[in-house]
Amino acid sequence: MQYTYQTSGVCCRELHFSVENGILTELAAIGGCAGNLQGICKLVEGMPVDQVIDRLAGIHCGDKPTSCPDQLASALKNLA
Repeated sequence: MQYTYQTSGVCCRELHFSVENGILTELAAIGGCAGNLQGICKLVEGMPVDQVIDRLAGIHCGDKPTSCPDQLASALKNLA
């Protein structure tokens, strides 16, 4: 199933992703640091959703209380 998540507090505006049988199968970020976000997308595609959440939740970007990886974890938590 495909999802769109509007991010908050980060440079990336949206996350587009697909989840099949508890696996994050596709991820694309709109806006933000293109190279870093493309790298994150490639690293987490194919991982179980719970594992992505465990690894990325709570990461901060500089002095911001969140980050693009943390926003992805929040988006995935909202699926439950």
